[in-house]
Amino acid sequence: MALLDAGGKNDNWVVTTPFALVLMVAGNVNNWAFNTVPQNGLNGRIGYQPRGKGLGGSSAINAMVYIRGHRTDYDQWASLGNAGWSFTDVLPYFKRSEDNADFDGEYHGKGGPLAVNKSRTGNPVQQIFLQAAQEAQFRLREDFNAEDHEGLGIYQVTQTERRALERGARLYPSRIWQAAPICASRPTLMPPASCSRASARSASSTGRARS
Repeated sequence: MALLDAGGKNDNWVVTTPFALVLMVAGNVNNWAFNTVPQNGLNGRIGYQPRGKGLGGSSAINAMVYIRGHRTDYDQWASLGNAGWSFTDVLPYFKRSEDNADFDGEYHGKGGPLAVNKSRTGNPVQQIFLQAAQEAQFRLREDFNAEDHEGLGIYQVTQTERRALERGARLYPSRIWQAAPICASRPTLMPPASCSRASARSASSTGRARS
């Protein structure tokens, strides 16, 4: 099996250095940099939609915030006839994939390939923000991936803890799952290449790719 991607391998410092996301999101480095059609609800304005180009997709250019979404979204998908997509169904997979440095128990896992931990920044603005929120009587939230999401707090991020020289580096699917034992039979990766034609026959397909 071959896996085509029109972008590159995304294995350089621009991707792994968190601050370098400003070089990608603002331009076309590893970024499709889409524009929307004119939006009726925005008085005809066109919106900018950065989307990752290369292995890892948008997880290679995003802000690394680890948040799964609200459980009612998953339950609604299941209620529409999508079996296996309720929050109860997908939670074990989230836990299995996760190596959370701060939380465990009902909603989190340890030992998985995806490192999840608190931001390492020493920026004092974080504590000033939390203090202001508390003084304004907002609820402070430690974990945005548990039962209740309401409140203000500091998100966890997907950055590596495992090797001293890489601490704080971005983690994204193409980086971690290629090396994981569960991917021993992974497909052949072919970046940069895009598909110009595909033909499906029975259980197999053929196509034409260009690099």
